[in-house]
Amino acid sequence: MYSGMNAGQIARRSSALISHEAVVATTRFGLGARPGELALVSPDPLGWLEGQLMPETAAPAAYDAVPPSPERLLLFFQAQGRGIDEVVRLFRKQYREGFLADTAIRARAQIETDQPFRERLVQFWSNHFTVSAVRPVVAGIAVPFEKEAIRPHVTAKFQDMLLAVARHPAMLLYLDNALSTGPTSPLGQRRGRGLNENLAREILELHTLGVTGGYDQDDVKSFARILTGWTVGNLRTRWVGHYMFVPQLHEPGEKMLLGRRFEESGAAEGEAALRMLARHPATARHIATKLARHFIADDPPEAAVQRLVRVFTESEGDLGALALTLVRSSEAWTMANGKIKSPNDYFLSALRLTGSAGAGGDKLVKTLAALGQPPLAAPSPAGWPDDARSWVGPESVMRRVEFALALAERTRLADEPMDLAEASLGPLLAADTRQAIERAGSRAEGLALLLAAPEFQRR
Repeated sequence: MYSGMNAGQIARRSSALISHEAVVATTRFGLGARPGELALVSPDPLGWLEGQLMPETAAPAAYDAVPPSPERLLLFFQAQGRGIDEVVRLFRKQYREGFLADTAIRARAQIETDQPFRERLVQFWSNHFTVSAVRPVVAGIAVPFEKEAIRPHVTAKFQDMLLAVARHPAMLLYLDNALSTGPTSPLGQRRGRGLNENLAREILELHTLGVTGGYDQDDVKSFARILTGWTVGNLRTRWVGHYMFVPQLHEPGEKMLLGRRFEESGAAEGEAALRMLARHPATARHIATKLARHFIADDPPEAAVQRLVRVFTESEGDLGALALTLVRSSEAWTMANGKIKSPNDYFLSALRLTGSAGAGGDKLVKTLAALGQPPLAAPSPAGWPDDARSWVGPESVMRRVEFALALAERTRLADEPMDLAEASLGPLLAADTRQAIERAGSRAEGLALLLAAPEFQRR
């Protein structure tokens, strides 16, 4: 319909047709509107979102250049066999270069995608199941982890994603389960190695039940015993860089978890425990609350949370059904709830609007670090925070202003800043912002004023 028209022509022709709902669809559920997107979405915002939830959607073609995790881990295990100096060199060169290339591919795909709702869901679940590049061994496989364990399952069952995540080498290495050894297992008795509780604790506290989910320290220890033997194949195995179960590491005997008895059954114990946790009522509540907080409000309405709990329970954790429930929830369609863009959201929305293809990996990482959110490098397994309080403060505001000025200076606009304002904010463009942009002394100044505007900071 708008083929051959630039953003300014589209904005002038269709500004009267842009709906409030289109802005919500492209910002709260998407990653920020590209020029012309609001006009295209306005006739049917809900349909536009629902159309992005088709099952088994392939990853963007750019991800073909991201190598599989075992390929990178082979380099790690080879370096490990040659000594610590080789490992350090690997982390400083190949792993760092790979991470920078991967993050650039990831950002470019997010900037250029025509399925931004699906990309936002990938981001949400990747943050929920955080593996952080602050650990060097994880940096080389952080984006492959997202590609392999998160992307294929964003509209599948929660238990499928949970199992894929728990068995992925990135998670097993990040939370140290690869070395966890049953104290009375054959290797535990021979080598004196012991239990590591990190993965068990974070699955219970962060990934499933939540901190108020009704488990105790005995459950953490028991679950850690259940997960012994879940490790990553090294050079001495056929499965280098892949998940594998090693019976000699597994703690023998029955275990109790949340009052349920698990008979000795090797790897099947962990699989059964994860499926039980995925179906637990506390998990339904925890996941529903996090989804409602991300897509509706920092303090999500109880009615919306309960609706999501019911769908999670009745659908046995169907994530596609949960996403549909979110977009069909009336509470999500108001901007009055005060969701503030995270630094990553702000960065992506600015680049999508200006048509920038992004930057090389090194500059990308430095820019996002300066904004306060380096990519895939959350400070803890809890991931990045999802509330306005965490992202609003004098220093963070100044960082955004500095970014807006820098981006505006290096962007060659083919359109007037006011046309971009209409194309990104539509009816949410405030009168004060409109006046400031109209009075700007240059296109760069007008663009900087738009990117720094309070309404552009919200989603």
